[in-house]
Amino acid sequence: MGTIREDFGKFIRQGNLVQLAIAFVIGAAFAAVVTALVSDLITPLIGVAIKVDFSEWRYTVNGSVFMQGAFLNAIISFVVVAVVVFFLIALPYQRYQDRKAAKAAAAPPTTRPCPECLTNIPLAAKRCSACTSPVTPMPTAPA
Repeated sequence: MGTIREDFGKFIRQGNLVQLAIAFVIGAAFAAVVTALVSDLITPLIGVAIKVDFSEWRYTVNGSVFMQGAFLNAIISFVVVAVVVFFLIALPYQRYQDRKAAKAAAAPPTTRPCPECLTNIPLAAKRCSACTSPVTPMPTAPA
């Protein structure tokens, strides 16, 4: 057991933490680009079609300004980011996981449960390594 400083340094240098930090920075930059795309291009195009200027779509009550246009821009930005993340990250990753699971399901089993203690043991085992009960060996498929 090291000191707290050593443990913290090890934690900071872990690959997953660095990768997460990089992903966060790239995600924030991507969100800024999408927000600019929506507020500068998409909502003005929608405004041209229905003759509404979203940047001026606001109302004031007792000095408080409610900016509905900015809120609409944020909703559209969220939807665009969600769609991009789904199609470029989530969907391909799910397909990869499905292919990986299909390959794993197709592989023949190499272990079986011990009838006494239910520990997984190799198919060709004559005795359980956990409880030492004798078991009948099962034939294994040639590799």
